[in-house]
Parts: sequence; C-alpha cells; structure tokens
Amino acid sequence: MNALIDAAFSRGRTVIMLFVIILGAGAVAYLGIPKESEPDIPIPTIYVSVTHEGISPGDAERLLAKPLEKELQTLEGLKEMRTTAAEGYASVVLEFDAGFDADKALQDVREKVDLAKVELPADSEEPRVTEINTALFPVLTVVLSGQVPERTLVTLARDLKDKVESLAGVLEVDIGGDREEVLEIIANPAVMETYDISYNDVFTLVQRNNRLVAAGALDTGAGRMVLKVPGLIEDLDDVMSLPIKVAGNTVVTFRDVADIRRTYKDPDSFARVAGEPALVLEISKRSGANIIATIADIRALIEAEQKIWPEGLKVSFLQDKSEQIKTMLGDLENNVITAVVLVMIVIVAALGGRPAILVGLAIPGSFLAGMLVLDAMGITLNIVVLFSLILVVGMLVDGAIVTTELADRRMAEGAPRKEAYAFAAKRMAWPIITSTATTLAVFIPLVFWPGIVGEFMKFLPITVLITLAASIAMALVFIPVLGGMIARPTDVENLKTGNPVEAAKGFTRSYLNLVAALLRHPGKTLATAIFITVGTYVAYGSFGRGVEFFPSTEPDFAQVQVQARGDLSVLERDALVRQVEARLLEVPELKTVYSRTIGGGAQGDQNRTADTIGVIQIEFIDWSKRARAEVIIPRLRKLVADIPGIVIQVREQESGPSGGKPVQMEVSARDPALLEASVVKLRGLLDKLGGFEDVTDNRALPSIEWQLHVDRAKAALYGADVALLGDAVKMLTTGIQLAEYRPDDTDDAVDIRLRFPLDERNLERIKQLRVPTSEGQIPVSNFLTLQPAQKTGSLSRTDGRRVMTIEADVAADLLPDQQVQKIRAALAEVELDPGVQVTFKGQDEDQRETSAFLGTAFLTAMFLMITILVTQFNSFYQTALVLSAIVFSTAGVLLGLMIMGQPFGIVMGGIGVIALAGIVVNNNIVLIDTFNDLRKAGMSPREAIMQTVAERMRPVLLTSVTTVLGLLPMVFAMNIDLIGQNITFGAPSTQWWVQLSSAIAGGLTLATLLTLLLTPCLLMLGENVSAARKRRREAREQRRLVSEA
Repeated sequence: MNALIDAAFSRGRTVIMLFVIILGAGAVAYLGIPKESEPDIPIPTIYVSVTHEGISPGDAERLLAKPLEKELQTLEGLKEMRTTAAEGYASVVLEFDAGFDADKALQDVREKVDLAKVELPADSEEPRVTEINTALFPVLTVVLSGQVPERTLVTLARDLKDKVESLAGVLEVDIGGDREEVLEIIANPAVMETYDISYNDVFTLVQRNNRLVAAGALDTGAGRMVLKVPGLIEDLDDVMSLPIKVAGNTVVTFRDVADIRRTYKDPDSFARVAGEPALVLEISKRSGANIIATIADIRALIEAEQKIWPEGLKVSFLQDKSEQIKTMLGDLENNVITAVVLVMIVIVAALGGRPAILVGLAIPGSFLAGMLVLDAMGITLNIVVLFSLILVVGMLVDGAIVTTELADRRMAEGAPRKEAYAFAAKRMAWPIITSTATTLAVFIPLVFWPGIVGEFMKFLPITVLITLAASIAMALVFIPVLGGMIARPTDVENLKTGNPVEAAKGFTRSYLNLVAALLRHPGKTLATAIFITVGTYVAYGSFGRGVEFFPSTEPDFAQVQVQARGDLSVLERDALVRQVEARLLEVPELKTVYSRTIGGGAQGDQNRTADTIGVIQIEFIDWSKRARAEVIIPRLRKLVADIPGIVIQVREQESGPSGGKPVQMEVSARDPALLEASVVKLRGLLDKLGGFEDVTDNRALPSIEWQLHVDRAKAALYGADVALLGDAVKMLTTGIQLAEYRPDDTDDAVDIRLRFPLDERNLERIKQLRVPTSEGQIPVSNFLTLQPAQKTGSLSRTDGRRVMTIEADVAADLLPDQQVQKIRAALAEVELDPGVQVTFKGQDEDQRETSAFLGTAFLTAMFLMITILVTQFNSFYQTALVLSAIVFSTAGVLLGLMIMGQPFGIVMGGIGVIALAGIVVNNNIVLIDTFNDLRKAGMSPREAIMQTVAERMRPVLLTSVTTVLGLLPMVFAMNIDLIGQNITFGAPSTQWWVQLSSAIAGGLTLATLLTLLLTPCLLMLGENVSAARKRRREAREQRRLVSEA
C-alpha cells in the first residue's frame, strides 16, 4: 500500500486529472441514469390461464386445472403451485425459488402447457402463459371519456394504443373497458322451427362457405392467368346471402330467417371516471426505460392527437408515476443535499475551512464514482439507491477525516504538508482499510438476500459496497494528494507534550479527566454498561411498540371494493356501484374516482373476494393538503354505510415488497368436505379475538345455479343427444359461434354468432325449446328436467390439494405480528379435525423467511469481521473488545426506536442492526490500533490509553457525528428544500426509512459514548488482567526456584 501511495504523490497531477474525470463522468452518468420510484425486480412467478366460456367451477377444476397441474407439478425449481377454478376459466400461479432463471422457467412452463393442451376440452381457448414482472405494471393510466358515441371512443382508443406502443420506452398498452365486436345473427325461434333448420347444418354450411381458396394460376403455354375464388366472408351482405337450408329447388338464406347486425358482445363490466363512461389505457414501460422521459413522450403524443379528436372527448391522466418519482426523488435528493450540508458544517467547525473542503470532496467523489458503476451495471436510480447514499454520507468522510486530522497534527508539529499527508495516508492505511472492510463485510451477505424482499432491498448493499469502496481510494489517494498541494497548517492542540490532560483545553480536558477517573474502576464501568444494556432491553419489552415486517407509508391511492350477495345481473351490480361512486365524488380529499363494475362471469383476482361486484380506485390529493389516510378512510366507510345491500372494504396502497392483506391463513385437508366447517370455526376465533377488519374467506357464496338434467335414453329415442341440446341452450345465452371474419375497418377477427332475440332469452324459454331431430321438431321437455342447486364458487388448490383461505386487515392501532401471535396462541382452543392443517401465508411467511435470512447474514458478517479483526490485531481479546461495541449498540437501537415511537421492523430494523455492526466497530479499530502503536513505542498501559483517547477523540466524534447528522433528517421524517427554502415533515418518501435511520442513529450514538468511555476501560481491564496473570506466573516461578534451591 505504501508503494501505491508513494506513486500517487510522485504523479500528483495525474491523480488530480483522474479525480476530475471521475467527477465529470459520474455527473454525466447521474443525469442519464434511468429513474424510477421502486426498483424493477424479477418476481419468481409465472401465471397460466385457460378460458372456456360458460364452464362451471367444478368442471373447470376437473377438465382444465387438473390436466395443467399434472404436467406443471414436475417443473424444476417450483416452490408452490396455486390453482383457481371458477366459472369460465382456470388459472395456475407458479411460484419458483428465488434466483430462478426467468427465461428458462418460462420456456419450461410453455413446454409443459403444450403437453397438457391435448387433454383440455376442444372448445377451450388457447392457454396463456404470462411472466409476472414489475415492468409490466402500469406507469401511467390514460382515460378517454365524454359525450361521444361508444364506437368512436373505442376506435380512438385502439388507434391511440397503436401509436403509444410505437414509442421506444413503451412495452405495451392494455385497454380497460374495451368492447369485443361480434356479428350477431338474430333468429326468431318460431321461424327456425317453421323451416326445420338444424343447428348442425347451419354450422356446416357457414363453415364450408367461409374458406380461403388458394386457387393458384393457370399456365397454358400461351400465357399465365391467376385464378381467385372469393370464398371468405367480408361484409354483412356476404353473411345475409349464406345458404342455411336447401329443400329441393328452394334455398333458404339468413336474409329469410334472421336479422343481422354488427355490434358488441354483451357487457360484462363497466368503467367510469368521475361518473362518466370511459375507456382506460394502462401503459407499461420497457424494463430499464426512464419513466420520466417515457411519460413525457406519451403526454406529448396525446397532446398532438387531441387536436384532431372530437370536441366532446375528454382526456385525463391517473396514477402518473413520473409525478410520484419526481416528488419522491426530489425529496430524497433534498435529504442527500441536507445531509452533505450538515456534515460539512460539522467538519468546518471542527477542522477549519481548507481541511473541511478536502474532507468534503470525498463525498461527491465517492457518490459520482458509485453512480458511474451503478449506471454501468444497469441499475436504475430509485428510492433504495438514494437512501443508500444518505446512509453512507457520513461514512464516506470517515477515512478522509482520520487522514486529514492526522496530517493536520503533523503539520502543527512542523512537517511540510506533502510529507504530512503522505505520512498520514501511510500510517492510517491499514486501520482505514480494516475499518472499511468490516463495514463492507456486514453488507456483503445482504447482496445474496433471497426472495422478493431480497430483490427489493439488495440495491442498498450494492450501493453501499460500491460507494464505500470508492471512499477508500478517496481517503488514501485522492484527498491526501490534493491536501499535499493546497493544505495549510491549522491551529491544532499539540497533545504530545508528556501529559495530554495538561496540554488539552476545554471539552477535551474535561473528557480526559473523566476517562482518567473511569480508568481507576474499569470493572465497575463495564458493569454499569451491562446494566444499562439489560435495562434497555427490559424497557423495550415493556414500553416498545413491538415488531412489524415492513414500515407502512402514507398512501397516494386506495381501493374501495363493493361487495354484494345474490345472482345480480351486471346492470344491477352497476346500479349499486354507481350509488357508492356518487357518494365518493362528494369527498373533497379525493383527486380522482375511477370505477369499474365487475360482471358475474369476469375472471377473478387474488386481491378481491368472489362477492366483489365493483372496484373504485381513488387517488388522494397531495398529502400535505389533506388529513392522513387513516382519518379519511373511516369517513369513507361511514359515508356509504347506509346504502342497503352492500358491504365495502377499503384497501390502502401497498408499500414495500409484500402484497395482500397482512393476515392470511390457508386451510387444507385431505378431505375437502372438512374445509368449510374449519373455516367457520376460524372465523369465529377471529371475531372472538377482535382487532381484525375486513375479514374475508373464499367459501362458496349462497347462490343458485340451474342444472339441466338430460335423460340420455329418452333423448336417443327422439334422435337427440347432449350436443344438440347444448346448441339449443347456447341460443338462449351467448349464441352459437358459426365462424369468424375480418372486416376491412379492424385488425381483429370478428365472431359470427347465431342467437335468439333478447325477449326470447329467459329461463322459461328453456322449457319451451324445440330441437330439430330426425323425428322433426321435438320439445326438450320430453327428456330434460330443470332443477335449482347450490352454486359452486371458485375452487382453490395449492400443490394439487383443495384449500380455503381467510384474509384480514388489522385495526389501525395494532400490529399484524401481534395479531398473528394471538391467533397462533388461540388455535389450540379451536377443535379442528386432525386432518386439517392451518398455514400462515403472506406477510407472516415473508417475515419468517426474512428473519431466518437476516439471522444467517448477521452470523456470516460476524465471522467475516472476526477474521478481519484477528488478522489485524492478532489478539482474540482485542477482537472481542471491538465486537463488544455491537452488543452494546443494540441497546441504542432500541432506545432510538422508543424515542421515535417506532416498532422494530424485521426488514428495516434488521438491516439497521447489521449495518450498525459494521459501522460501530470502526472507531474501536482506529482507537485500538493507535493504542497498540503507542505500546510498541514503550508507553505504559495507562499513558498509552490517555494518549490514545486524547489523539483519537476528535476523529471519533467527527466520524460518528457526521454519520448521525447525515441520517438525522430521515430520523425525523424531515425534508429540507434548501433551494425552495421549505421544510416539511412526514413526506411519504421519508416514512420508509425512519426505522432504519432511527436504529442506526440511536445505536451509533450510544456506541460512540461507549467507545470513548468504555473502550479505554476495557483496554485497561485487559492490561490489568494480563499483568495479574504475569505476576502469578512470576510468583509461581519464584516459588519453584526457591523450592529447588
């Protein structure tokens, strides 16, 4: 290392040039690096779905879900397989082990689905395989609404979708509320019976008359003629002229028996914004694209398109993530600047102007070098990266402070500045490298954090590792070389005058007198420190706020789920949703209200229950201009409480890596018949315990389905069968799909469907149906009975076993972990069948996995630190002495959390403790290294200790104070806008980091006091014990010599 430092000083201008290049390139990287609020993380989940229109949940489980499960369960790396079978579809969610190869897993899943397709019903649609990725989540929602015809609205939305998708940063656009076109052939049943038209004959004739005939060309030798057979249906006239019945010389066409219209399929949902019908374009960005630039391009495109749109068309934007990112990143950038300013103020006050400038240059140097590396690695600038920069602000200057402070002392003793800085860099090289290495050691295991939580938080250790590694180069090369060129001697106390207490002044002298007093009672000092630590643990157990998984933040959005029971039509559902929507539109704190009515046949969502008839997405106005969400949401509940026939649930915007309600229980059993009774008992337990809100489960709702029982033997006597009856029933529901055609004005194929008129589509009509057979038109009542039965809701399966789930929110003043522990303790009181198993999922599962990993990471970090420290000091006692600061600092963590009224967060608090372990040992390392150096110079233990604390007090205080001050704005959730001259408290961007900042700031504050007071005593205690052992050995040796004499 000395050779490298000598080389740097001999080529000082080259070093300065490299420093300037790093600053310039880093600045360019910072301006160009993609920016987003939350990091793009690979979610180890793949979603497979199959749609089969009209299929019942039971049949979907048997015919769709089970064939898929049979093939998919053999996938390599599969962690869990969750299946849902419901009316009209089946879906399988595949969760893989963390660190999976997404491309390989996707390919394997597609291969397995291809194998399963041969076992699926012929009428099922093509299975869809989708990778769940945060990049697929919408970054902007564009709403088109207004008093314009529906067809115009749909056409403009589809045209805008194509143009937006052509932008470089846009991945895809999904249109919510889009209507699928259909060509309806409305046939009167009486006319069909009169002509004795067979459904099968109609289907066959249409199919055979709607074909592409590639006739080719005729080459006669005298010329070549291309032949064309126009066989495809192209417009309504082609359909009207299709033959459907031939009797002798008479040909019956659709024109004779039916009305034909091009329209939209029956609505199964409605969408509105601010009470007006709307189409919603949900826009997703490409992975790695700059959200701010991408959304700016989208807005510019829409602004240009608006000039040619109808005047009545309104455009609005919802959930604009670029605005959130600008605000959030702006807040965090302000905190970075504030932290730098606070650190610089302390350094200037302690070291003076020029030394402070030198030390301060380590911050932009390390920051911008880190930004250069992050950009090269393809990492985006997000809230985790920005907080990491706040976390390391104080640590980046630690090495520079130690080097500059020692150089100042050397110059005060008369050494030239270049010699002084070269000496300081060489002398402190290994202490700085060791102390930084111990800090790096605690963050290295966090890089390998598994699961979604780990993918989310791994950017913190990566950023810290890169910037701290850069700070070593700043402290030992760039800053010393620059100091050797511009530094000037400052007024520093010369404490090397024999008695440091007499040479010291003011605070330093008082501190040295206190240390001298404590050195006379090192054992009592240690006992006092242990008592304080134990007392703090006891106090936190009594007065602390408990444990939580991840901190909650003030939401910008919330979701109101409208629930109702009964077999309601989509229009009846929409009427109820409209009532709730009208009430919400009166609330002044709501910026936008986006409502969606959900029809009975719509595909389900794991975040909503089966009885959800509508979802209303609400966006709050700016957090600084309204009450907190925990105040607004109870008002919303009260506002709609008197609407009859509905229940509402309000879900806040989820923050952090976990999803769904905080309390989730999965009930499984070998015998599915046991599940419902078990769920009833568990729901009763939750009601008894109290403290739970919006409790839901996925039991079947009280509902009726009509079952058509066919006597196959009787049907056969009349020449009928189930297929014929099925076609007849379809005429009453969605119609029989005869074929598809592609009109010139659309890119998509349009279904051609045959069905009865609206007034003929009712339950009573089923009994009056006649079907064409070889015996003529036969009433279906001859062989069919209609019976009501309990409707089966959606069926859930996990790893091939039927399960039911219970989910709940907790009251605002309670923590999910406390409530889960209450349930665990009370489960013994519930008399469940021995074959029933209850598993806690969701946040509790993530919390247990995270706790296990962080425990392992902490032990790994301790092992790495011990290895480094033993190598550095070659002493187990001094290694244990350094590590003791970690144990004592945990008391400071709990004190900090108690003072700030924060619970201990498994994620944030756990990271705080691990990070603190690497930080608190640094001062001890420098202190003990100086002590060892003085002992080698021949000083007595007491003299060496007093000289050490006299010399090291200022750098120890400076390094600790700068780190704490850097975190202080985050501790108080404070945002200081120095340019706008504005101070705010409680911004959502700061709430994430209060726990982590409080833990580190509290632990480091206490650890610093212990370093300055307890460490000297422990060094003295160690020397006293060593001296006592030496005296005992000498006494034994003396007695042995006497006895031998």
